[in-house]
This record gives sequence, structure tokens and C-alpha cells, in this order.
Amino acid sequence: MRLKLTIAYDGRPYNGWQSQVGGNTVQDFMQRALAEVAKQPIKLQGAGRTDSGVHALAQIAHFDAPPEISMQPCNWVPALNCKLPATIRIMACEEVPADFHSRFSAIGKIYHYDICTNPVLQPLQAGLAWHVPRLLDQRMLEQALALFVGRHDFHAFAAYRGNEPPDMDWFRTLHRADLQTLADGYRITFVGDGFLYKMIRLLTGAAVRAAQGRLHIDELAALLDQAPGLPRGKAPNCAPADGLFLQEVRYPVTNY
Repeated sequence: MRLKLTIAYDGRPYNGWQSQVGGNTVQDFMQRALAEVAKQPIKLQGAGRTDSGVHALAQIAHFDAPPEISMQPCNWVPALNCKLPATIRIMACEEVPADFHSRFSAIGKIYHYDICTNPVLQPLQAGLAWHVPRLLDQRMLEQALALFVGRHDFHAFAAYRGNEPPDMDWFRTLHRADLQTLADGYRITFVGDGFLYKMIRLLTGAAVRAAQGRLHIDELAALLDQAPGLPRGKAPNCAPADGLFLQEVRYPVTNY
């Protein structure tokens, strides 16, 4: 039985999603919990990485339950949650077809990024919003975000892990970059078919810099779709992990 997990977590205590030697990642805690419940190691595959400090409302992962375990999908939720720290929670578990893959079956993702513009950041928001205690030009922020919508070469808005192939595809389609006004600032919601490493944080950082009057809108536009083979400009500011939430992983409705 292949099982799909919906996982929420507070990213502050962890070194991201992806398993690491130190063992302090969400995936590491998840795999230890699975092994305790199943009494054997179980391989868990996530929909994608989130960096250290990034949060998730609905990360998706899948695993194949050992055939000798007859536990129903719904029963995996309490069984795993009692083995996990309070900052990681299984929100749902459901059976999926054998060809479902949390990463390769996905057709897109939704993230949101919270910005607090109050003079003082509430203590309970520390690590949950980017504190920008100065006035932002909302019209300019919206104009900057509108530039990103569509299919573009986002090479300038990607960080590098050092293992990128020479033929790396830097094109992604951003369906929406919506700005919502909150009582204490803003929420930006990004909907796309996929995102490059640190792309959302670099897009957010550049848009905020434009809204602060520190980056001209034409300079921002010039960072998109730069000609290959020439020296490339880079996004000038990477927003911190604090305000970033993986909101949803999208799958074809008819299949999953």
C-alpha cells in the first residue's frame, strides 16, 4: 500500500526538510518515527526541499507500507504524531495509486511569504515573518510582483548548490504573485509550476527593495530573461527564511 502524507511543520528548530548527516531535519524525524511504528526502516520521499527555517502547512511525502502491516491509513496519523515533536504534525494520510510520486506527480506548488511592517515585531511572530519596519510603497510592490508573472528565465533569481548540470533549465512559469494586505503588513502568494533554489526568497527580496525605492523597476525587469552566454545580473537581496511557508503541493485532481 502506497501512502501519501500531508505534513505541517514549524521550520525554526530544523535544518530544513532534506535528510542530513546531523539528523536534525524534518525528514530525519519523520523517518525515525516511521521506523518506530513499523519496527523497520522505511524510505520516505518528499515533494521537495524546504530550507532551514522555512515552514510548511502541507508538505507532501509518500512511502510504501510494509505488506505485513495491516494498519489503515487513518491510523498512521496518531501513530506517527505520538512519535514526533510537537512542531511536526501529520495532518492526513491516505492511500494513493502505486504510480503516485510525491515529487514527480506534482504539477505545481503554492507558497506564501509574510512581511511585518510594524515598528516592533511581536515576539510570537519571531521566525514567522520578515520584519521590515519601514514604509513600503504598495503600488510599487504590486508592480514589481506583476513583472514576475508568466514564463521566464529566472536564472537571476536562483541560488546555486554547486551541482547544477550544464544544461540546467532556468525557465519556470509563475501563474500568480498576489499581494494581500494584512493588519501588520503583507502576504505575498506565489503559485507556479515549480521553483528554483531560493527563488521565492530572491523574488521577494527584490520586490521589497523596489518597494523601498532602492531598486528601479526597469533594473528589476532587466534581471528577467537575460541572454545566455553573457554575464548575468543577480537579484540584489535574498529575503530571510522566516516568512516563507509551503502552502500546498498541487497534483492532477483526477489522479491523486
